[in-house]
Amino acid sequence: MDFYENKIEQERAVLVSVDTGEFDVDSSLAELTELARTAGADVICEMTQKREAPEPGTYLGRGKLDELAEYCDAEKPDLVIIDGELSPAQQRNIETATDTRVIDRTTLILDIFAQRALSGEGKLQVELAQLKYALPRLGGKGASMSRLGGGIGTRGPGETKLETDKRHIRRQIAALTEDLKALDERRTRHRERRKKDGVITVALVGYTNAGKSTIMNTLTDAGVLAENKLFATLDPTARALTLPDGSTVQLIDTVGFIRRLPHKLVEAFKSTLDEAVDANVILNICDASSDECAEHFRVTNELLEELGCNDKPIITVLNKCDLANDIQIPLIGNCVRISAKTGEGLDELLKKINEALPPTRKRVKILLPFSMGAVAAELRKTGVVHSEEYTAEGLLLDITAEIFILEKYEEYIQ
Repeated sequence: MDFYENKIEQERAVLVSVDTGEFDVDSSLAELTELARTAGADVICEMTQKREAPEPGTYLGRGKLDELAEYCDAEKPDLVIIDGELSPAQQRNIETATDTRVIDRTTLILDIFAQRALSGEGKLQVELAQLKYALPRLGGKGASMSRLGGGIGTRGPGETKLETDKRHIRRQIAALTEDLKALDERRTRHRERRKKDGVITVALVGYTNAGKSTIMNTLTDAGVLAENKLFATLDPTARALTLPDGSTVQLIDTVGFIRRLPHKLVEAFKSTLDEAVDANVILNICDASSDECAEHFRVTNELLEELGCNDKPIITVLNKCDLANDIQIPLIGNCVRISAKTGEGLDELLKKINEALPPTRKRVKILLPFSMGAVAAELRKTGVVHSEEYTAEGLLLDITAEIFILEKYEEYIQ
């Protein structure tokens, strides 16, 4: 019997961008190259065109589209990736001109997310984003979509296949939305339980591939997948972290950010990003070895602002300083340099987390009725009693105790 190895060959891709001056086209193309590599493509060519705005019908101008068509005819790439978001008509027209499959930046990111999602919630989020993106684009699939559907019991009277498919997708979107709503409610209950139990959380946020998962693994032995690829981690992971003063917090790893992140993805992953919104302290992880460090820092800050995290203590963490060579990065504000790989600066990071944490204990005077002897015993056990006095109204305690415990008996605090 002969055995043959099935080899999956890399798709050969051409990257195309229109430079309108709204963003740095070189940096954006470099990032698109990394995205394509992460998705498994081999980039064989990059093309750019300078225009005031993309052409409404073809995205590219006539001359550049002809140049792209000639290149595709000669080199036979498998894929053209556009560094922007295409309308259905633009995608169809480019495919017709080049006789090559065409996707845009959003579709590429969705494809990577589909590869990386591991948890049930992550897969639901990706599928929902894909369906929402695909729904308005069904009309661009050609004449085959206008045939009458052939499935028994799956269409209404006179419906075309396009209408049937759209109806089916809308049903899927509604079902996925309900499933995610239930998961979001469960995640919210978990966060509320953590608050009630006085659990302090520290969220790792930052640009994709900045080293968040490596930091997580180094500090907590979490065993999270850490690769030199964009969006290596999609699903949030929480692990206990012991700080220098002996206190314990939950360290939470979150999905990475990226410039021009499609709003459909932000919406789909909103419940995941809420981990950062509800965190007590946020660590903004930046890749100090990247020439784009300042830009990545800006993108992350803008997204944190969009999520409403401005009032949180934020520590800027410049990671990969062992690779930064002669790049001089000033330590501005609450900032620390580290290398998750070598361990450099991690003690200083833990110290800064300690300093940024909100106070967890408070000294108060509390007057408890004599019928609440069990509460008094709990406070004596978990807190420090400075004095206690029996009065006509009850037991008066001068005590330092955990804030989350005191909040339960706020009405008795003097």
